[in-house]
Amino acid sequence: MTLDALWSGWRATYITEVAGRPVPGEGSLFEQILASGRPDRETYVVHRGPTCFVILNLYPYTSGHVLVLPRRAVATLDGLTAEESTELWETVRRTVATVEAVYRPEGMNVGVNLGRAAGAGVPDHLHVHVVPRWHGDTNFMTSVAEARVLPEPIDETWRKLVDAWPGTDVPATAEGR
Repeated sequence: MTLDALWSGWRATYITEVAGRPVPGEGSLFEQILASGRPDRETYVVHRGPTCFVILNLYPYTSGHVLVLPRRAVATLDGLTAEESTELWETVRRTVATVEAVYRPEGMNVGVNLGRAAGAGVPDHLHVHVVPRWHGDTNFMTSVAEARVLPEPIDETWRKLVDAWPGTDVPATAEGR
């Protein structure tokens, strides 16, 4: 007999207390997180730019898995303004550099799932996944139990990435973020 489900209680806390339950008609989940008024350290926002931002993936494949996305909900690449497109891809580049500096991966997956059929969990708000990878980064838990083991708490991942973000002069903890 194998274990089909693993307990991951922090996810429920995030959904109910941090992100808040998405309210239909009030914007996408990501827009609601940005508008929540909660500190970035609670919502795991790593960086805020004029039209785009970076947030930790709460269902990560590995530590350092982040999402880069426009501030407004856009479902397709064609829906981006020229300014959003430019900032999105520049932010992806900066995100990859930050994740590489912090985690020193041997490779990187960067990708976009457009539409539910392509695997998008939030199809109304496109987001670019940035995932650090290492040779042999799957183990028996992934292949036998279809589960991943993350080596550090999500709060630590957030702190490392915020502190290493290009242009960060003051650690996030000192800024009160």
